[in-house]
Amino acid sequence: MIVMQFRMTTGRYHATPWHHHVNEGVVEWPPSPWRILRALIATWHRKARAEVDEAVFRGLIDKLASELPAYSLPRAVASHTRHYMPPYKGNTTKVFDAFLHVEADRPIEAQWRELILDEHPRRVLGLLVSRLSYVGRAESWTEARLVDHGAEPNVLPDVTGAPIGGDHELVRVLAPVPTPEFERWHASAADELVTRRLADKRRKKPGKEPKLTKKDRDSIDAALPSDVFAALHVETTDLRKQGWSRAPGSRWCDYRRPHGLVSVVPTHQRARPVRRNPSVARFAVASQAPPRLTEAVIVANDIRKILLKRTDGHPVFSARDAAGDVLTGHRHAFILPESNGQHGYITHVTITAAMAFDEDCQRVLHQLDWAWGRRGHDLQLVLVGMGEPGDFAGNAWLDGACPLLSTARTWVSRTPFVPTRHAKRRRNGTPRRDDRDLWIGSPEHDLRRLLAEGGFPEPGSVTQVNDTSLGGRRTRWMQFRTIRPNGAGRRGGNQGYGFRVEFPEPVTGPMALGYGAHFGLGTFVPVGTYDSA
Repeated sequence: MIVMQFRMTTGRYHATPWHHHVNEGVVEWPPSPWRILRALIATWHRKARAEVDEAVFRGLIDKLASELPAYSLPRAVASHTRHYMPPYKGNTTKVFDAFLHVEADRPIEAQWRELILDEHPRRVLGLLVSRLSYVGRAESWTEARLVDHGAEPNVLPDVTGAPIGGDHELVRVLAPVPTPEFERWHASAADELVTRRLADKRRKKPGKEPKLTKKDRDSIDAALPSDVFAALHVETTDLRKQGWSRAPGSRWCDYRRPHGLVSVVPTHQRARPVRRNPSVARFAVASQAPPRLTEAVIVANDIRKILLKRTDGHPVFSARDAAGDVLTGHRHAFILPESNGQHGYITHVTITAAMAFDEDCQRVLHQLDWAWGRRGHDLQLVLVGMGEPGDFAGNAWLDGACPLLSTARTWVSRTPFVPTRHAKRRRNGTPRRDDRDLWIGSPEHDLRRLLAEGGFPEPGSVTQVNDTSLGGRRTRWMQFRTIRPNGAGRRGGNQGYGFRVEFPEPVTGPMALGYGAHFGLGTFVPVGTYDSA
């Protein structure tokens, strides 16, 4: 038994089925066998050709093509974004980018239940699967592996043709044909092309028995892939040029999929009930070039610009009242980027405000579906839900929770804390200290002061830490941007610091302190959430 296990690292799966246009908003579910095998071939070409012999790999593809896999699929919710393409010859085409939100705690499994591989081919397949980085379109970032046993499949090939009950539906996907069937098809297709070519010659020169030249035969050979392996290499543009309506060497296969496995309910309606004046809005983020958490202050600043423009400077986003006076008490919006997963990229943005979002703000937040990105790639934003902090609180970010809103005793820096004051010295140059022997104005002193101003209890201990874990690597605070590209703010320097803070009793987040706290700097998460120290 061969089981390939895929986890969508961003929680999204993008794949347009064969014979569908991207603007139809259809997503292929399950991933077709044709798509999976092409992904393995691409991985071999780009990442393993020097290590894996071509003959071994060809034999492996032939064996995988000989059987239709069964699937164990998690539940998914259909969603989409709409945007205009960059101008090309004066045309800005509007496109629909459809995708599925996939349950984070369940992987996708493709199972070849009757296939048995020897030790070496199985080891080769394990290597290729482990290096596979996406299935579907390039936005479908994937972590894949080969496992010994899979879950019970819930999507099976329809081999009987029996009537479908009310609890299942038929879905059609593309698969390669087995090698013996391909050889029969190849011989038949070659004969048909020869017949067509001879008929064309007869029409052009009636009364003369035509013969095929070497050029004719070479042209026919070029139009037909020699085997299944070659057929899986053919690109869509080449197929269109040659007049194929379907990829040569492929077949349509029906699968029985349970009703309800794919929901079309918008995610913000599914996730949580919306209260009259929610104080939290949480978004999922995707992009072809996603920013790392080190860019948090830039991303948050850009999102605030959009919200200010669309709400005409609403106090919850501008931090100023109708008279233009600055609001006090930090009750306006905190825009807090998060990095959940294995790559260190920004995957979510949580916007929270103690003064809550009125109806106008809610309308704008519901419509917030993009933000400026870097290197010409915009960020796609999808509203996960709106509600109160308790609706999203928890450390289990794999299950969709937001660690920034958790309740815990010990918290650790996730983004650098930038002090708002300078360290104080006496006239003789020695540090000025308070009654706890803390250097007044030092980073720790300023952190404790801001904790008290924020209503947090006096911490039992504060310990400095040097970095955080991003994408499995330790990332130092100097690697983060710590200055907003525009806008004021009290700052005691450009250097960022990190701390581990332990309270005598559990406290509830968000805990964001210091310069740029409303823009993603100075955020804390419970210890252990991301393998934090």
